[in-house]
Amino acid sequence: MAAEEVEKKLYDAVSKGDVTKFRELVEQDPYLVDEASFSCSRNVLHIATMRGQTAIVEEVLKMNPSLARILDSQQSSPLHIAAAQGHVEISRKLLSVAPVTRWWRDCHDMNPVHVAAINGHVEMLGHLLEESPLPAMERVGRGQTVLHLCVKHGQLTTLQVLGGKLWELMDEVDEDGETLLHLAVRSNQLEILQYLGESNKIRRRKRNYVGKTALQILNQSPPATIASYSEMRRILKTLLPPSSIKILPKINDAAMVVVVLIATMAFQNTVNPPGGVWQDNASSHEAGNAVIAYTHPYIYKHMLRSNTVAFVSSLVTIFLITTGLPSISVTFLMTTLCAMLASILAIAVSYGASILAITPNADTESPGAGVVVGIVVSLSLSILVLMFLFVRITRWYFMWMRRTRHQEDLTTDPLPLRLLYWIFQRLRRRDVSENNVNR
Repeated sequence: MAAEEVEKKLYDAVSKGDVTKFRELVEQDPYLVDEASFSCSRNVLHIATMRGQTAIVEEVLKMNPSLARILDSQQSSPLHIAAAQGHVEISRKLLSVAPVTRWWRDCHDMNPVHVAAINGHVEMLGHLLEESPLPAMERVGRGQTVLHLCVKHGQLTTLQVLGGKLWELMDEVDEDGETLLHLAVRSNQLEILQYLGESNKIRRRKRNYVGKTALQILNQSPPATIASYSEMRRILKTLLPPSSIKILPKINDAAMVVVVLIATMAFQNTVNPPGGVWQDNASSHEAGNAVIAYTHPYIYKHMLRSNTVAFVSSLVTIFLITTGLPSISVTFLMTTLCAMLASILAIAVSYGASILAITPNADTESPGAGVVVGIVVSLSLSILVLMFLFVRITRWYFMWMRRTRHQEDLTTDPLPLRLLYWIFQRLRRRDVSENNVNR
């Protein structure tokens, strides 16, 4: 009975921060600090930390610093308690004698960083992450990150702080494949969803492991108020995949250089054809006329047509690029790409015709002519095949983007198409990741 009274007096002294009374009790029984045990198997240091009594914590650590490594019945160390209460100064003293406790987990599988995050103690988080951010990278049960915990417990402030330091975790998923967006919708956290939508660190769209997006979850379990539902739906709509035009490779300055070069080649090949022009007038020709038009009229006719196609299609491409029309319409984008490919094909045909015109004995039966024609035909066919494949793949890409925008099920499509969808998704993820790194 006497021991219980002493422990009660000790508990009162520690709870109130009465250092004098604490020292008197310890002088009477030097083993009191080591042996005293309170509810939930907590020792003196647990109680002093819980009550925020920094002076008592200092006294206890001087007497027995190993108490900082003792766990209570909840597997919580004194540092866990300090993190839960937000006692930064006490946590400094605890870490000075037991730094390893920053990694220890309680019965809920959380380390002190997780505990501070779910309780909204921003200053405590800053202190715990001063030395190393690695404890914050640890996952808890169900594979959730510390950011998942912030969303789950509605801690917007801590999410903003940690999101700035641990941006690479913003797009991570748990064991169910759910992102922060999924959890925000499930928890009806409108403010957090607004922050996630404005952060530009969330991948545009992601399904969980049962194939549902955050928007589908919202539609299946809408919040109580129509206003909240409308706002959350609006935010999630803005996070749909970006415009297909922005994801496709842009027609940049290099493309402009190519088409300008083709236009120059076509123009020069027309006004200054192979063999030059007649310099004098005669009964059979006039000065300024192309020599090849008389020596190889058939070849000249096809070369002139090819040059015209290359020149006109290059001008069309230049016009579309300079006006910026491909960036506002898929139709203009496809027109630009087809015009550019047509100019390349036409200039290749013109080149072949020029070779035939200036090659000795370039008749249809000569071996040299056959080789040249074969090369030109092969090149032309290759470009046509590439053009066809490009148009088809682009069409499939637009179809994939449209269907994902409308949350359609893609798992029933043929295997080749699903493989192509997987490639599209991987490319888009890499593009978004690179943008996040650049930011």
